[in-house]
Amino acid sequence: MLYQVNKYYDLSTSFYEYGWGESFHFAHRWNGESLRESIKRHEHFLALQLELKPGMKVLDVGCGIGGPLREIARFSSTSVTGLNNNDYQITRGKELNRLAGLSGTCDFVKADFMNMPFSDNTFDAVYAIEATCHAPDPVGCYKEISRVLKPGQCFAVYEWCITDHYDPNNATHKRIKDEIELGNGLPDIRSTQQCLQAVKDAGFEVIWDKDLAVDSPLPWYLPLDPSRFSLSSFRLTTVGRLVTRNMVKALEYLGLAPEGSQRVSNFLEKAADGLVEGGKKEIFTPMYFFVVRKPLSE
Repeated sequence: MLYQVNKYYDLSTSFYEYGWGESFHFAHRWNGESLRESIKRHEHFLALQLELKPGMKVLDVGCGIGGPLREIARFSSTSVTGLNNNDYQITRGKELNRLAGLSGTCDFVKADFMNMPFSDNTFDAVYAIEATCHAPDPVGCYKEISRVLKPGQCFAVYEWCITDHYDPNNATHKRIKDEIELGNGLPDIRSTQQCLQAVKDAGFEVIWDKDLAVDSPLPWYLPLDPSRFSLSSFRLTTVGRLVTRNMVKALEYLGLAPEGSQRVSNFLEKAADGLVEGGKKEIFTPMYFFVVRKPLSE
């Protein structure tokens, strides 16, 4: 499973950054708000829920190339360590940290989040944004997060989940779920209730939880919907996808893009279609959010 996730991100990172920017996640979005603005607000919301204060030591579990890490560090004046098991993303993230002038306060550690190389009770806060859905064992993952978090401190997460609207006996629902899992390198997607129970079983106290997709004025999947035209996310529209597809095909033919780039581009398009369909049918959410606290005494 680890090889599958790593290989997936090796191949797809450049496409994500091209289409999405430095933060590889969805967001609750207001009318009149750009995609980039909504992504930043989504990250600021998480920082506020964790009550981050200047000087705190924070861990980003599954940090990608560090877009949220840099935004949250600037917003809260904290020191953020990004945990990632992918060499390419870490190399790219370090370069972006350098360009942003954050190399002194933000860093990356290469490791599996099921087995972190940190001492017990190291961090003042921990968060994960659409990353721990890759964990093969959610209870084990949350227990490891609890281990490195100081007693009395909080963990906040945006999880990818299937919702209560999902019917495992519905063939269409099953197909959509399979497409999302295959296209995004995921194990079996868990339900919101399974995630909540897992974090309780890991010993955390639940402060609050909510699927933030439910009351988002603009659908979270809007940037991926090829039927909607948007100048701000042109590369994700039908026309933008066509342009990208032909450009990648040409670059690969000329030897300027790695072999397999066109296949990966097509693969990610199919994954996007599954996410849009899952969002429209309300059977999938990328933003089941909860804040939990590690007890002061075990």
